[in-house]
Amino acid sequence: MSGWGWTVHGDGRTVPPGEVVAPEERLAWGRTVGIGMQHVVAMFGATFLVPLITGFSPQTTLFFSALGTALFLVVTRNRLPSYLGSSFAFIAPVMAATASGGESVAVGGILVTGVALFVVGVVAHVAGTRWIDVLMPPVVTGTIVALIGFNLAPAAWGSCGDDGTCSGFRAAPVTATVTLLAIVLVTVLFRGILGRLSILVGVLVGYGVALLRGEVQLDAVREAAWVGLPPFVAPTFDVGVLGLFLPVVLVLVAENVGHVKSVAAMTGKDLDPYVGRALMADGLATTLAGTGGGSGTTTYAENIGVMAASRVYSTAAYWVAAATALVLALSPKFGAVVATIPAGVLGGAAAVLYGMIGLLGARIWVQNRVDFSAPVNLMPAAVALIVGIANFTWDAGDLRFEGIAIGTAVAIGLYHLMRGIALWRGTHDEPATPASVPGGDELER
Repeated sequence: MSGWGWTVHGDGRTVPPGEVVAPEERLAWGRTVGIGMQHVVAMFGATFLVPLITGFSPQTTLFFSALGTALFLVVTRNRLPSYLGSSFAFIAPVMAATASGGESVAVGGILVTGVALFVVGVVAHVAGTRWIDVLMPPVVTGTIVALIGFNLAPAAWGSCGDDGTCSGFRAAPVTATVTLLAIVLVTVLFRGILGRLSILVGVLVGYGVALLRGEVQLDAVREAAWVGLPPFVAPTFDVGVLGLFLPVVLVLVAENVGHVKSVAAMTGKDLDPYVGRALMADGLATTLAGTGGGSGTTTYAENIGVMAASRVYSTAAYWVAAATALVLALSPKFGAVVATIPAGVLGGAAAVLYGMIGLLGARIWVQNRVDFSAPVNLMPAAVALIVGIANFTWDAGDLRFEGIAIGTAVAIGLYHLMRGIALWRGTHDEPATPASVPGGDELER
């Protein structure tokens, strides 16, 4: 790679079997543009669900998502392909902060989260990432991700106000059920990119059903301009809600590190030197979003799927994706269309997504072969999950901590406390209960 350019891979048209298009390479521009637009489609469903669920502007979120992606590519020196979409880890704290202080307070929380992530990135860039693995081993990381997903379960079902207006699944059970089933069926009915876009396809199917049932209001779409800036919201800061956002930093760290490792494994390149830069870049992008009302960002697994399917890891495609997203974000009419997605459709999609977030935590345990016969692993995860799912709360002066924040603290603190004592006492190899004695394969490890 020379400067900020890309070398053409092979003939620029095809990717021979066994080869991949590296980040510093590209195909012919026509194909690169097509793949870049494919990345926009891949991120679309999940990225827009976050602002729709939290009450943020979809147009503003897309605007900062586009700028954040471009910023990520600059900070990582064009060597790490990634699209920065909305992070689901922000849903619970944003909803809680909005309920207590309004949207601007939630935006302030996002900004502070971004600054904290940037600081973590600076430390990781200077000192390496070993300390992250020590602080958050897989049992802790998996627990934090799991409790965030399951903490959101009541929001998927929704609630009804005094005026009879409902949110979530309760708003329109028929539409929500169709949306949920469409997402599930598309996942297993179709191969390739269509199967990977099950959330987007399911939302479109649910939207069609909602139109037929008269649940969609299109007045705002007719009134919206074709071209214009998105609405911006200035941040305000409330110390009382900052405790809600701190656990999100840990999740974003895990997501970014996982993204770098995944791309490295698929491209055969050593990308460890870019972990710190990735964290700094996502921190800057989230901070930027927090200055104007966008959702906090993270690297997107949906786009890893596109890269795996196409074997094209060129950062050139992500510049195209960022530019495409920016063009769409400058159309208020496009944003208005997205904002018309009704509560029933969102409830159906949320029922799938929140559960998937929770089980992604379990996936981290499985992939890393976490041994739950050891009480040092079992008890911190068990207690933290209950704290998160039941949404324990604790008021400390002006600060208010809820299930996710307390559960995160429990997962980290209890793990390290029990591990230290167990190593000191020599009890860490004892099984938790007779029923949890290893079945054989654990002993082989």
